[in-house]
Amino acid sequence: MTLEINLDQHGPAPQVQFLHNVRSTENEVNTPAFALRKFITFIAGGEVFAVDMEPVQEIIRLPDIVRVPLAPPALKGLSNLRGRVLPIISLRSIFGFAEMAYDEANRAVVINVGQPLGFVVDCVTNMVTVEPHQVEAVDPIGSSVDSGLLSGFIKDVGGHAMIMVLDLSKLIQREFSYLAAFTKRPSLDCLSVGSHSDVAINAKANLMANDELKLVSIHIADQEYAFAIDHVQEIVQLPDTVMHMPDSLPQVMKVMTLRNRILPLVSLRRMFSLPDKALDEKNRILVLTWQGTSIGVVVDAVNEVMRIGKTLVDPMPSLLFDGGNMADIAEICRLDNGARLVCIIQVHKLFNHSIIKETLNSLTDRVEKTVANSVNAGLQEPADDDEQMVVFRLDKEEFGVPVDSVQEITHVPNELRQVPGAPTFIEGVINLRGSVLPVIDLRLRMRLPRVERSSEQRILVFLIDKLRTGFIVDQVAELLKVSRSMIELSSPLSIQHGKLLTRTANISPQKRILQLLDTSHLVDDDELKSLASIGS
Repeated sequence: MTLEINLDQHGPAPQVQFLHNVRSTENEVNTPAFALRKFITFIAGGEVFAVDMEPVQEIIRLPDIVRVPLAPPALKGLSNLRGRVLPIISLRSIFGFAEMAYDEANRAVVINVGQPLGFVVDCVTNMVTVEPHQVEAVDPIGSSVDSGLLSGFIKDVGGHAMIMVLDLSKLIQREFSYLAAFTKRPSLDCLSVGSHSDVAINAKANLMANDELKLVSIHIADQEYAFAIDHVQEIVQLPDTVMHMPDSLPQVMKVMTLRNRILPLVSLRRMFSLPDKALDEKNRILVLTWQGTSIGVVVDAVNEVMRIGKTLVDPMPSLLFDGGNMADIAEICRLDNGARLVCIIQVHKLFNHSIIKETLNSLTDRVEKTVANSVNAGLQEPADDDEQMVVFRLDKEEFGVPVDSVQEITHVPNELRQVPGAPTFIEGVINLRGSVLPVIDLRLRMRLPRVERSSEQRILVFLIDKLRTGFIVDQVAELLKVSRSMIELSSPLSIQHGKLLTRTANISPQKRILQLLDTSHLVDDDELKSLASIGS
């Protein structure tokens, strides 16, 4: 089986033919080919490591990562790998190296250890083939790296003086003991691992990818613009039916529904103060995402998806950068020997524009009212193959709870009333229609940092063991029907995680991962007694 090295994290990746960049020893020694050992080598924290080829399934660029609360520090989060949930683990964190911002060189080495796991490395360097006697014992190693996580080392191979061979079973057992027990269970979901005899890595392909930008170019009023493809979720035609958004700004044309989500449609012509043009069959909507939020941008036409060298990109000339309509454009790329200029729109700046912020806040309020009315008024039973979820956000991640577990949704008051002698996990209480409601900050329950109170925060009220309790969340996003076929059991990454975040909804078409809470485990028995005494 040939190892697939996936350099494109968006959709089905093109197959890349990789070349050997080291000489194979199979033709130079008399050792039988079946006795030779093959390793993938990579760098993490300035040290060179290797893993045996056999359990390696593929090597991919770093995908979008959903952070997981209550997980070990080395777990960076979860990602979507072609419809499967893939835990992403930092080798830098495991070995105590300083974490660094990810860049184009980083890769995730996907290894089957009973279930697929993605290990983040600084860069992949090589594939080496060695004789068994070249893998030496661990004891002689004089290294700052914890030798308890190594199975041996290789000297003077692949251009490296010393390569440390990881012992993945020990690594998983030490760092993820709860997961290690889980992965020993038989599972039909584990991906099979085939032969590793035809594997090679093309280092040149990696270097080329690091020096390129992948863009979607568009036309607006005869000018060409582009977005980084990383932020383009999809491109769709104008729908037959769109809805008017009352009291919306002129730049917001309409709203539409896209896969059960309400999407505001923003005109880039109006954003850039260009004259309006009647819509026709050439118009397209680019669905852009930034930090879990989406908008639809209406453009005159989509031109192409292109890769360009970073050397062709220049900063926007200061004379053209007026801080107003051009504030979202910071770079220009020069194509066709300078005859073709493409302005690159910075997605994060677009989302920080006051018009976009006001539109998203207004839409959030309307969605929230719909969700709250549905929860408080009672809902029809969803179809047997769907589950209805209230989706909310903590920090940048999305979580879900079954709609029938939510008693109601209410605003967070300016001040929570403090109760003398109350446990520290209780933020305070509020008067909810004559009843005392204890309130807990869900961020702290999930071991996330505390944030200042904001107008977007809400209190979700759950009934836990016949006791009503409120939990503060950053934002209520939507009411969503999720097909049961998209829901799977979560791999338990710690005892707390295994109890509370029991399931994951992997919504592949939208590239979304919802972590689903079991609300019955939000508080333990002793905490319930404290809550009951306050409520009474």
